Amino acid sequence: MLVELTVTEQRYDAVKEVIADGLTVTEVAERYGVARQTVHKWIRLYQEGGLGWLADRSHRPKTCPHQMPAEVEARVLELRRIHPEWGPARLRYTLRREGVQPLPGRSSIYRALLRQGLIEPRHRRRTKADYRRWERPSPMELWQLDVMGRVFLSDGTELEVLTAIDDHSRFCVAARLTPRATARRVCDAFTEALRRYGLPEEVLTDNGKVFTARYGSLQGETLFDRICRENGITHILTGVRSPTTTGKVERFHKTLRDEFFSKHTFPTIEEAQEALDRHVEEYNAFRPHQSLGERTPAERFRLRATEGPEPILRDLEETPDLIGEAIPDGHLRKVDGNGRIFFAGTRYRVRRALAGELVSVRVDRDIVRIFHQGAPVKAHPRRHLKEKEEVIWSHHRR
Repeated sequence: MLVELTVTEQRYDAVKEVIADGLTVTEVAERYGVARQTVHKWIRLYQEGGLGWLADRSHRPKTCPHQMPAEVEARVLELRRIHPEWGPARLRYTLRREGVQPLPGRSSIYRALLRQGLIEPRHRRRTKADYRRWERPSPMELWQLDVMGRVFLSDGTELEVLTAIDDHSRFCVAARLTPRATARRVCDAFTEALRRYGLPEEVLTDNGKVFTARYGSLQGETLFDRICRENGITHILTGVRSPTTTGKVERFHKTLRDEFFSKHTFPTIEEAQEALDRHVEEYNAFRPHQSLGERTPAERFRLRATEGPEPILRDLEETPDLIGEAIPDGHLRKVDGNGRIFFAGTRYRVRRALAGELVSVRVDRDIVRIFHQGAPVKAHPRRHLKEKEEVIWSHHRR
C-alpha cells in the first residue's frame, strides 16, 4: 500500500538519513533532487526548532517599505468619496499638491479603491502608443469651438453653452451660457474671447448655421466668418457627421456635464454663469489634465511672446447675421518657396503650403492682411514704412 508523505515528512526523512543513518549531505541531496545548501538548511531548522520548523512558512516579508501607509490610504478614500468622478491619476496629483510623502503610485491608489469597492474592476485599456493624438505644437494656433445643449435651470428652462478651447493646451477661452445659441450671441462670446486672449491663427468648428452658411439655403458670408476674415483668422470646418474632429472640445463638454452641470442647478442664468466662470477658472488653473502629463491647461497656455495685432471688432448690434459674398481687393504677391511674400520692402510670412501661389495683400489700418482666393490666410502688424506702402499703391492706381 502506497502512502503519500507530506513535504514536512519528506524533509524529516532527509534529516534523519544524515543525522541517524550517517549518509553524507551530497548523497541525500542527490536522492531528493535538491541542492546541498537546502539539506543543510533543513538540518539547521530541525536542530533549532524541531519537526514543526520543517513546515513551509509564509514568504511575506516582515516589513514592506513601499506599502501605502494607513493614513495616506485613508486620505485617498476620503478624497474619492468627496469627488466620486476622480480617478487614480487625479487623486495622486492632489496628494502631491498636498505634500504627501511617500507619494503612492497610481496602481497602488487603484488597488486601494478596488479593495474598498469604490470602483469596479475593468479590463486594461490599450496603451497610449496605440493611439494617435493630433495636437498643435504651440498655443494660439488653433481654437476649437462648439455649442452644447441640454443644460437646465431649476425651473426646467433649457440653456445652451458656447465653449472654446485652445487645441494645444486645452485652456478654455470661452464658456458662455445663453437661452438660445443664435449667431449674434455666439459671435458676441467669440469676440469677447478675442479681446481677452488675442487672435488665434485658426478656429475649428462644425457646420452649424451659427458658424457657416456652407449648407444653408441662403448663400453668403456669416457674421462669424466675417469676424474671422477681418482678423485674418482661418476658419476650418469639420466633415459632415464627424464629431471626433472637434474631439477636444467634445471631451471638455463631458467634463462640464460630469463635474459641474450634473451636480449643480441654479434658479437664474446669471447665477449659473457666475458659477460656471468659477469652475472654468479652476479647470484652467488647478485641474490637472492627463493628456498634458498631469499639468494644468494654464501651465501650457502661453500667449505669443510678440504682441499681435489688435482684433477688429465692430459693433455687432446693427450687423446682419448673413452678409453678401465679399472678396477683398488688394495687391497681388507670389509666395516664395519658404512660404513668404515681399511687400513694401518687408517680408511677411504666409504658409509654406502656398508656395508658388498668388495671394492678395490688403493693409487695414496698421494690420497687413493676406488672402488666398478670397479666404483670409494671415494677419500681421504692419512692419514696413507707410511711405513705401504709398508708393506701391500709387503705382497700382496707375
